[in-house]
Order: sequence, then structure tokens, then C-alpha cells
Amino acid sequence: MKKTVSALLAFVLVFVLVLSLFGCSSSKKEITIAIPNDTTNEARALQLLENLGYIKLKEGAGITATPLDIAENPYNLKFNEVEAAQLPSVRTDVDYAIINSNYAIDAGLNPTKDAFGIEGSASAYANILAVKEGNENSDLIKALAAALKSQQVADFIANSYDGAVVSVVDNPTDGYDSSIDYAALAGKEISVAASPKPHAEILEIAKTILAEKNISLKIIEFTDYVQPNLVVDSGELDANYFQHVPYLDDFNKENNTHVVSVALIHVEPLGIYGGKQTSLDAIKG
Repeated sequence: MKKTVSALLAFVLVFVLVLSLFGCSSSKKEITIAIPNDTTNEARALQLLENLGYIKLKEGAGITATPLDIAENPYNLKFNEVEAAQLPSVRTDVDYAIINSNYAIDAGLNPTKDAFGIEGSASAYANILAVKEGNENSDLIKALAAALKSQQVADFIANSYDGAVVSVVDNPTDGYDSSIDYAALAGKEISVAASPKPHAEILEIAKTILAEKNISLKIIEFTDYVQPNLVVDSGELDANYFQHVPYLDDFNKENNTHVVSVALIHVEPLGIYGGKQTSLDAIKG
């Protein structure tokens, strides 16, 4: 009888040990990634993760993809949808954060050095100069566009951001538009809404170009993605410089605004940065 009890006890102990080991192997630490909560940038973040091989999106998910469009999530990743401007500040509370380059730069991060992964090609998301529909052909706006598409601006971008911001202007100008009567614009002012980095910094170069023709450029900084379009649509400001066309198209649709693109200036690759983790190895365990 004692032998039987001992055998049963031994079996139970072995069974409990096996269960314990199985439980440990299946209790992999949950990985949380903070991503932008605005429609197009959220899709970009998910596409970056797909390109890195961590998830697979449903066919045709496109530029409006959300976590609901994930077809395969083999590493059981969890997502925190956060306002883009807040991503650098919440980064330390999650395992990883996927951040727009302008906010990364503003937080002291260098996308080409600090990001664990970065968009291979983001030409579809080139940042634009935008104005209220109907104003795109005004001489003041054309003058601003010419200044932003100048060689001076292209050189500033190349020399200042170490590849984190890339000019998309194919044939930079001397900063001026030969079709404009600049003398008639002397003494006038253009007001532009912009995010602090890199947009407001780039506009400072355009400001010096316009000043040569006695045109003033007033740069008003915003830290969100909503107000810059609203103040342009209302006519409070002349233009804005902070977004890409897919975002603008979605914003117009959702808010019944009428803001249009005037010129493509630069692109900012989206990157994934460590929070609690020091490499991407933790995703696969």
C-alpha cells in the first residue's frame, strides 16, 4: 500500500512539474507597442510592422488600416493608440513606440541612429505646403512655394537632419518664381501654421529668401495635427506645413474642410523606437 501511495505521489509531483514548465513556456511576456492614433499614420505604423515581419494585414487594408485589420499576429502584440505628439512621452511606459520623425527629432531622437526599424520608402507621405482651396494660385502662396522648393532649403535639410528628413524636390529653384511680380508683393505678409521640428526650422530658411523681396513670413507653431488645418480652412492663417496628402485627404473628409496641397517638400520616415526594450529581439522572445 505504501508503495502504491508513493508511486501516486511521485506521479502527481511529476505531473505538477510538467504543468509548471508548460505554463512558463506559454506565459511569454506581453509586448505593447504605442502607435499614432490618426488614421493614415496608424496605417503607416502597422505597415512598418508588417514589413519587419511581425504582423500581417488583411489584403487591401491600405492607408486606413487599424489594428482591427490585422490578419495575423503571431507574437500577440498589443497596441496603444496614442496622439502622435504624445508618443515620445509615453515611450518609456511601453515596450516600443512608432513615432513620426518630426516628433522624434523634437524629442532628441535621431531616426537613422536611434530607431530599430524605419520605413524603407515613404514617398507617398511627402510633407506638403497646404492652403485653403481657391488660394493655391495666389502670388503670395506661389512665392512661398518657390522659397520652400529652393536649393537653399534642400541644402539645409540635407545638412541638418542626417537623413531623418529628406527633400523630395527634384529640381530645386533659386528660391523665386519668375512668373511673379515681387515688387507688387513688397511689404506683404504670409502666415503659416507649422509643427516645431522640422517644419518651422525649414520655414526659417524660406523666411530669409522672402525677406530679400521684402515679404514677411510669420510662422506660428502648433503641436497637434488638428488646429493647423482648421485655421487655414477658416482663413485665419494663409497656409500650413506639417502633414502629408493622405492625412489631409482623410482630414478633409472627416471635417468637411477644403484645404489643398500646393507643393511637396520633404519626407519623414516613420520609425520604431525602444521604450522598455533595448532591441527588437523581445518581440519574438
